[in-house]
Amino acid sequence: MRRGGVQTIAPATILFDRDSGRESDALARITMATLQFSPNVAAAEEAAILIDVSTTLRLFGGPRKLRRRIIETVAAMGFSAMVGSAPTAQGAWLIARSGGGTALTMASLQSRLAGLPILTLPAARKFADWFDGLGCRTLEDLRRLPRAGLQRRCGADFLDALDRAYGEAPEIFEWAEAPPAFDAAVDLPDRIENAEQTLAYVRGLLVQMVGWLTARHLAIKRFRVELRHERGRAAIAPTAIEIALAEPNWHEEHLVRILKERLALVAVEAPMIAVAVSAIDTEPVAPPTDSLFPEPGGTPADHARLLELLSARLGADKVRQSCLRADYRPEVANDWQPATEKPARVSLPAALPRPTWLLGKPVPLIERDHRPFYGSPLHIVSPPERIEAGWWDGQLVTRDYFVAEGKDHTCYWIFQERMGSREGDESRWYLHGLFG
Repeated sequence: MRRGGVQTIAPATILFDRDSGRESDALARITMATLQFSPNVAAAEEAAILIDVSTTLRLFGGPRKLRRRIIETVAAMGFSAMVGSAPTAQGAWLIARSGGGTALTMASLQSRLAGLPILTLPAARKFADWFDGLGCRTLEDLRRLPRAGLQRRCGADFLDALDRAYGEAPEIFEWAEAPPAFDAAVDLPDRIENAEQTLAYVRGLLVQMVGWLTARHLAIKRFRVELRHERGRAAIAPTAIEIALAEPNWHEEHLVRILKERLALVAVEAPMIAVAVSAIDTEPVAPPTDSLFPEPGGTPADHARLLELLSARLGADKVRQSCLRADYRPEVANDWQPATEKPARVSLPAALPRPTWLLGKPVPLIERDHRPFYGSPLHIVSPPERIEAGWWDGQLVTRDYFVAEGKDHTCYWIFQERMGSREGDESRWYLHGLFG
């Protein structure tokens, strides 16, 4: 409808000129913010954003909770979102354009698409009169038409767009990439004289920064907020607020809470016309722990309580931890004890060669040409390490340990029982461990 017609029907209507540049900027900002939900985000036609959540859906608690999170995130930036979810990106786009909703399976997607108007599909709009003449109103009607005739009349691109929606053609995307640094600004809708009143607009930039941090696997340690004043001849230097965190963080709620406290203390000299946020100091997010409990946030007390519960249910002999014994014999020094017992303090010996894998029981080796043999002749590559221990408990060992190398360059920890040992008067070779 033309401007004059609108004014005639509704004289009180306020009209604005469309600004394509601001629309593109807003779409780019929202794209950056939604990177917190998936690393695969792409801009699409008609102010749409496609988010592949196939690998992150469970992380956010399922489709409904994720849909709500996305709507809240976009709302925090000052926009409204219509969200569609489907097994195909084109199908989700069509659902979003027709009011939003969810189709979790291909069957439900086909049912949902069947009733959509043909003109929902952008490729069909230039053929609107032709389809209307055929009495073709919905996508289901369109799918009933002969494909060969449709291809001759509308072209292969038209059929490809339709097939992508139904998952019958591959979809190719150009995923968005987060820049190496974050520095974003947004103009205020009007002059604002109170710093606290800019919170909603700065929050939108923080949401955008959270998406950037997530995409780059970073946590923020220090960031800068600028409250910008007049430009031009009457330019005034921006009011800068630098916020340093005690611990690196990337959660929106935490950042907004700290910012709110800081804005309450700021007094500005002139009205503000824009706000900006820049990341000054970041560090990589700490990787998950290598322990049995990979989820962060657990305390040593939580760990101890869980071990106590498992030991009570399974038995202390079923839940064990490795420990060291003050003994030179390798098979005695490496031991296990109940997980609820505190390991004894044992000073480690000097840096002597020790294998990654110690065998539970030494394996006797054969000899060929007066050399130990284990798949191939073993070459001694270290001086001997003599161990004599166990006389006090009747388990005497008298051994000379060596590092030996096989034909394939695998290293072994072997020992030779000395003459007069408890094993007998014959000196024999044994394999006791393997090096990594």
